[in-house]
Amino acid sequence: MAHSFLKKMMDAESKQFQMQIFFCILGAVLLLNSVVAVWLYRNSALGTILAMASAILLGAPLILQAFKDLWRQKSELNELAALSVMAAFSLGEYQTSALVAFFMLLTQLVEYRSQLGARKNIESLMRLSPNKAQLIEKDREISVDSATLRKRDLVRVRPGDGIPGDGIVMKGRSSVNEAAITGESMPADKKPGDTVFSGSLNISGSIEVEISSSGTDTTLSKIKDLIMQAEGSRTELMCLIDRYASWYTPLILALASCVLFFTRDMNRAISILIIACPCTILLSSPSALVAALSAAARLGIIIKNISLLEKAHAIDAIIFDKTGTLTSGTMKVSRLVPASGVGDNELLSSAASVEFHSRHPVAKAILKEAVSRGIELTEALDVKEFSGSGIEGKSLGVGIFAGRAEWLAEKHMSLGDLGECPKGITAIHIASDKKYLGSIWIEDSVRENARDVIADLRGSGVEKIIMLTGDRRAVGDRIAAEIGCEAESEVLPDQKMRRVEEIKKQGYSVAVVGDGVNDAPALAAGDVSIAMGAGGSDVAIHSASIVLMNDKLDRIPFLIKLSHATISVLRQNLIFTALYILALLIMSSVGMIHPVIAVLLHSASALLVVFNSARLLRQGEELA
Repeated sequence: MAHSFLKKMMDAESKQFQMQIFFCILGAVLLLNSVVAVWLYRNSALGTILAMASAILLGAPLILQAFKDLWRQKSELNELAALSVMAAFSLGEYQTSALVAFFMLLTQLVEYRSQLGARKNIESLMRLSPNKAQLIEKDREISVDSATLRKRDLVRVRPGDGIPGDGIVMKGRSSVNEAAITGESMPADKKPGDTVFSGSLNISGSIEVEISSSGTDTTLSKIKDLIMQAEGSRTELMCLIDRYASWYTPLILALASCVLFFTRDMNRAISILIIACPCTILLSSPSALVAALSAAARLGIIIKNISLLEKAHAIDAIIFDKTGTLTSGTMKVSRLVPASGVGDNELLSSAASVEFHSRHPVAKAILKEAVSRGIELTEALDVKEFSGSGIEGKSLGVGIFAGRAEWLAEKHMSLGDLGECPKGITAIHIASDKKYLGSIWIEDSVRENARDVIADLRGSGVEKIIMLTGDRRAVGDRIAAEIGCEAESEVLPDQKMRRVEEIKKQGYSVAVVGDGVNDAPALAAGDVSIAMGAGGSDVAIHSASIVLMNDKLDRIPFLIKLSHATISVLRQNLIFTALYILALLIMSSVGMIHPVIAVLLHSASALLVVFNSARLLRQGEELA
């Protein structure tokens, strides 16, 4: 439904845009013919009629819009443009009036075309989600509208088809292109149990997907809403420009009136009105910010409000969550330590048999290691899991126990000499009814580029980088030493929030980076909050001000650098615009610039600002 409404709106605006282009071209043809009639055929009467018609056709939209703005008590560039067109027309300078109107209208059409293009990008984003889905119902396949899908519906997605809703792969394997969601160009391999997103493209194999959300509840739809929300937001700089726009037009009118009073030269006054049209000023900020938003979205960074780019520029402290942010959040087996007379495979096979159905991260790490070694898994019976302690069961008639040393000791099992486990490593001890089998060392792996990312952030001017974690001190210290930052361990979620507020009180501008679930209080407390790997997470999308749709840490220093580049381009645009207009106003006042030349110079300044802003589109190309 949202797609249909947006498409209707786009069609109406596209027709209006095409109509304006038609009248602009028609007016330009009349103006050109008027020049030809006067210069080549020496027919001034025909030239005057054609020029007058051209001026009316081209000037009418500007004058009409100016009256609409005055009626709404809005101060825009249309008033100055309309006054210059009417002034030239009243003096009988019909060709000048038409030429002024043509270039002003052309500038507005270029700006309008950019806005229309942005909306077309949103419409194309919505089009990624297919209209039809193949619903599996009672062992038969039915073609239905994607909008009618409900939670727990099972659909079949063949190679080359778009995925109609967010869901879980239940059957089959395939590679899926998720670039529109995560910004990751490489296809992601999917197997049963993996999450897929609406709008992503199935590439290689047929899969069956159980729908978890569809329609406006999908991740794709939420991204669309966030983009539209960001494009409708305003920065402090844009609000400042709006604040001073109310007296800008009266000031320019007063200047033009003074010049006209003292010089009696209407061309000078008209040139002042043309040069002073704030088109370039109004374009300088939005053009840069929209280009920055596009560069960020290309890498899977969704910025809810463009004012956050200004805030990110001032960030000098960053607080990271550990699990799932600086670490992968996936436990792995770092070492097998079998007891005397026990082989690695026997130790791992015994542990895997009792952990077979457990959902604990430790169990998943042990099972993954057993599979990678090609060990044949045997499912234990009578399995009992003791939260925070261990798990027990019977495998081939033998009792198997896996858990903490203290728990096994409570069961009166002789563990022998356990040896010393390194700091930050979790040791899972394995024993049977008959003997102690050994221990398996488990650790949470640090993201491979975490140290480089921390170094990049320091190079970008971030003074304080702290990792807050609820894990044990030994674990936190090990991770912090490995990546090169400060660490505060055994910190609860509400304590994280208070720590953020304490650092803000010290005068720092704080960014908080977390997974968006258990870090919601801290994220809400930060000046800028960034949710990592938020694809499909409602909590992440709503709790953070900036959402990373993938797990790539290098997006964070890129975001800081993008904010610096954006502010730099904004300043360049505004300084250039102010000096350019001031210089041309002086030149117009002393009669050095004819109205026609003033129009060309005004249009050139707008194009220069747009081209300067467009440089931001190339930011982050090396990361794509």
